Amino acid sequence: MGNLIEMKSHWVLRYCEALHARWNLQEIRAIFLRRYLLQNTALEMFLASRTAIMFAFDSEETVKRVVYQLPRVGVGVKYGLPQSRKTSLMTPRQLFKHSDMCVKWQKREISNFDYLMFLNTVAGRTFNDLSQYPVFPWILTNYTSDTLDLSVASNFRDLSKPIGALSEARRKFFNDRYTSWDDDQVPAFHYGTHYSTPAFTLNWLFRLEPFASMFINLHDGKFDHPDRITHSIKDSWDRCQRDSHDVKELIPELFYLPEMFRNSSKFNLGRRADGTPVDDVILPPWAESPEHFVLMHRQALESDLVSCQLNQWIDLIFGYKQRGAEAVRATNVFYHLTYEGTVTPKMAETPGQMAAIEQQILSFGQTPSQLLAEAHPPRHSIMSMAPTMFRRHDDDLCMMMKYISNSPVVYLAANTFHQLPQPTVVGVAQNLVFSLNKWDNSYSYGASQRSALSMDPSNAEGQVSLPLTADPQLATAASTTPIARRHLGDAFDQRLTVQCSNFVTTTDSKYIFACGYPDYSFRIVDTDSGRVRQAVYGHGDVVTCIARSETSLFSDCYVVTGSMDCTVVLWHWNGTTGFIAGEYNQPGEVPSPRSILTGHEASISSLCVSAEHGLVVSGCEDGVILIHTTSSDLLRRIRGHGMVTQLSMSRECILLALFDSKRMVTYSSTARKLNEILVDDKIECVTVTRDGEFAVTGAINGRITIWRMFPLTKLYTYQPLNSAVRSVAVVASHRFILGGLDSGAIVVFNADFNRWHYEYKHRYIQNSSATRPSQPSPSPQK
Repeated sequence: MGNLIEMKSHWVLRYCEALHARWNLQEIRAIFLRRYLLQNTALEMFLASRTAIMFAFDSEETVKRVVYQLPRVGVGVKYGLPQSRKTSLMTPRQLFKHSDMCVKWQKREISNFDYLMFLNTVAGRTFNDLSQYPVFPWILTNYTSDTLDLSVASNFRDLSKPIGALSEARRKFFNDRYTSWDDDQVPAFHYGTHYSTPAFTLNWLFRLEPFASMFINLHDGKFDHPDRITHSIKDSWDRCQRDSHDVKELIPELFYLPEMFRNSSKFNLGRRADGTPVDDVILPPWAESPEHFVLMHRQALESDLVSCQLNQWIDLIFGYKQRGAEAVRATNVFYHLTYEGTVTPKMAETPGQMAAIEQQILSFGQTPSQLLAEAHPPRHSIMSMAPTMFRRHDDDLCMMMKYISNSPVVYLAANTFHQLPQPTVVGVAQNLVFSLNKWDNSYSYGASQRSALSMDPSNAEGQVSLPLTADPQLATAASTTPIARRHLGDAFDQRLTVQCSNFVTTTDSKYIFACGYPDYSFRIVDTDSGRVRQAVYGHGDVVTCIARSETSLFSDCYVVTGSMDCTVVLWHWNGTTGFIAGEYNQPGEVPSPRSILTGHEASISSLCVSAEHGLVVSGCEDGVILIHTTSSDLLRRIRGHGMVTQLSMSRECILLALFDSKRMVTYSSTARKLNEILVDDKIECVTVTRDGEFAVTGAINGRITIWRMFPLTKLYTYQPLNSAVRSVAVVASHRFILGGLDSGAIVVFNADFNRWHYEYKHRYIQNSSATRPSQPSPSPQK
């Protein structure tokens, strides 16, 4: 829960985790102008720790003065806007107009979910104020069938109409109210309630803290009547279709947070009028579990049937149909005190009247700031963007490349974002020699003749067009000078086996983080010079593994290290300075841990960290997995079977754990086991795709396999290679999978994850089997 500082609302202070806290100015990453009580008198600051704090002030002038005392960070780097104080003070409409997010959404570069979060954010919606909580649409109408077909249009809501006017009968009811309204003081409206209120939001989330306590406080120290609280998805939808006082839309959590449907704290919620107890939310028959409901709900949100009409819902909530004559025609007018610009100090003659107005605003909904005065453009169809995307490749193998050194390639990082001037695949060999291999993002299958050929690094020209070009510093093995610029320095501790968990890179390939040195340090190495830029000490024994959080280009991130001393340490990487930060994030400071996480009783063997979810997950040699927050609170303890050899986490917070290289298990963020598979192969390495939907594994028998993360399912296995796979990576476009081999080669496979996409798999011209027949692997030439 964030921190909303406004002394008129004393009750909210009890839910603030860090009321008496201080925040380092250097950790501020974005500053947004916000409304409070429909006035532009608030600010929201987003920190490097992925927390947000909202402050309400006495006037707009005070807000401006505060902004000019804060760093020039704008609204961050995600929206294509300048990092300036002027940007922080932009109106919501200005932020939308100058951002590049609308174009990205039209071109399908970002998801529907991410775009809706962007619109909510720039329109003033915030998780720090229940009266301005982010709003998402109801998208489905079928909550009764045993199965849900996302290709059937009748299963989807008409997004061109408000939730209160989906049926002709309800539309007529609300239109009659509007046309017959006769009050000189209050303008006519269709809806006296709103689609987003604190009560509606808490009604969805009250099974979780701190929302349970807030819900109880809202209802005078007890839960609301059992017949009024959220009992089932179907009942909630039905009420929106028949109850004139219920026109609520949804909140983002219904698309990513399965725990909101479980009464995990076992609150006594009472019994409904029919005698049934209220406990977990009753899900539709087609949802096998809360996780399955969230998966299907998210797939429905991203479907083409939603994509093609989502712009019309945006018109209603954020756009030109939000107010005025178009809102009247669309049956979309709400009570006048929900709109920006309708409240002024002159409206109230006494303090009591103003208090009543403020209570109305806080309790009964606020309409988002209007972002557009014209129709929102539609999203491009998938076929218009990539008309040949559903054609199957004739060959899986794209190319194979090998250096003269036979040292196994134990780590690969595909830093291939199209925004990078030099997309690169970073490889690290077991002998600690690293390579910076050029990646060609313009390469596509069919651009050349059959390219499953070996590439000789000494012949940089090559005979055919290929996506990967060898590092020229290592192309000639005769000279030792290039090797010096491509070596990570001192040998690792002899107790360690060098593996992929010993390394991580920045997204621009400028720096490699390496651990395993006998002096108990981990080091940041400049990839251009090969020099150690920073040696960081924070453990009492050898650092055994390292990981970093997700990050955008050139941004900050978390770095987490584990050691033989059984501890896990969280660090802050400053993407601007290129150093692990100190306590105050100032240049020249000694690196300082953000958190030291304890609880293990054996050497740490695997790690993952998510800044987005604020979680650090650590596994050790005795099979125990701990889930901590980034502020060092221990949340969950999982007892597995065997050594934890790999850990990965998806964007939806699904944890994939590999025990003894043979047993794959997925868990929810609350440590609930979802699936378990015992594999025949000994898995050496795992990576998860950026969208979090798939995992890719490499095995000692030379096989690279694609898995669906939830439910955990084997989808496809590539032809076996003649060498063990020690590392795997997926390029940013998701069109290629790379494998680092024990023989010292790098293999590139063609990939098309749309084959297994629920909506697109039927479009492929050629049918595929689960596993292709084995084919002899070409042996690369030296």
